[in-house]
Amino acid sequence: MDAAQKERIFSRGVAETIDESEFVKLLDAGRPLRLKVGFDPSAPDLHLGHAVLLRKLRQLQELGHQVVIIVGDWTAQIGDPSGQSALRPMLSAAQVLENAESYLEQFSKIVDRDKTEIRMQSEWFGPFTLANVIQLTSKFTVAQFLAREDFAKRFKANQPIAITELLYPLLQGYDSVAVESDVEFGGTDQKFNLLVGRDLQRMMGQRPQQCLLVPILVGTDGVRRMGKSLGNYIGMNEPPNDMYGKIMSLPDESADPDPQDGKTGEERTRNTVLDYFNYLTDVPTAELIELRDGLADGSVNPMELKKRLADELVVQFHDDDAARSARNHFERTVQRRELPEDIPIYKISEALDGKRVSDLLVSAGMAESSSAAKRLIDQGAVKKDGQPLTANEPVTTIADSSIVQVGRRRMIRATRPPKAV
Repeated sequence: MDAAQKERIFSRGVAETIDESEFVKLLDAGRPLRLKVGFDPSAPDLHLGHAVLLRKLRQLQELGHQVVIIVGDWTAQIGDPSGQSALRPMLSAAQVLENAESYLEQFSKIVDRDKTEIRMQSEWFGPFTLANVIQLTSKFTVAQFLAREDFAKRFKANQPIAITELLYPLLQGYDSVAVESDVEFGGTDQKFNLLVGRDLQRMMGQRPQQCLLVPILVGTDGVRRMGKSLGNYIGMNEPPNDMYGKIMSLPDESADPDPQDGKTGEERTRNTVLDYFNYLTDVPTAELIELRDGLADGSVNPMELKKRLADELVVQFHDDDAARSARNHFERTVQRRELPEDIPIYKISEALDGKRVSDLLVSAGMAESSSAAKRLIDQGAVKKDGQPLTANEPVTTIADSSIVQVGRRRMIRATRPPKAV
């Protein structure tokens, strides 16, 4: 493997490697490495934060190494506590399996599924006995786990920590033993879990895996890590127009979302768009440096750079035609404030006439819940024919052919059935 390939693997989209010198030796040895990544299908969708890790896997897969994806059909029922400040609800086995199929379909947008080994945790945890569980838990202490930042904060605040959550790192770590992992991949918030895997492999006579940690991608709010529950995500399956619009809504600068990097104040401020280019595209590093300098001296237009990023990502997850169409849609509807030509038609049923506008938003799929709809209305994000709506406004005020709009990208043309004579 040449120097350029090593730079691409260890520099772009990597926060930390444990242990890099040993990892390089393994790569130079010439044998295919087993590259482990585990995903808990706790929700049906992947977002661009997941893509950072998947792109790194694809780079090594293209060099002949074996990607091993572990579907956490057991741990998903617990919920990974990494970075969490509260107890997470457990999912049913049926929910997990349904989400898993959606996950695997989305993996194939980046990772070559035909060259990927897919394993279910239940292969090894299904036959586990109570004796196996006791033996596994005896290898670590509660004090070691409470030293984790997320657990420590909750313990100090007298917030509940379930025994199942303490088991999570052990189960993830044992996955590495079960598949004889050479390298495990995860976000920086997963560092503790990955190191547990190294320790368990060592205790059980295996060569300890290397750990490659990818950076946390900031969400569209520019403040917190990208996450669906936070409403600041860009899904890998987003329709092209929505994906393009969300990318264009990114703030120019954002706070570093990784609380474990030790940075404070101005050190935590980053250029959002350049980070997305760095982590999610193949634009050469030398060109990214030129773009950074151009932003500083004013020779690069931030809006045009953001459009280029949106073009790159829509092409990556859809195709060239979709990117061109999405750019035209954005320029027409957002920059020139024209109404799109393909506004979805929504027929208002008579049953809705006795309800409020918030109920209409939920029924039309423009808000996930009544409370979410009310928040959008209170924020002034909901308009009828260009005028803001109030929370208590009845659906009867929505006339036939009125345009109901949430933000800049979601809208419907309301229609009403003709009244009986």
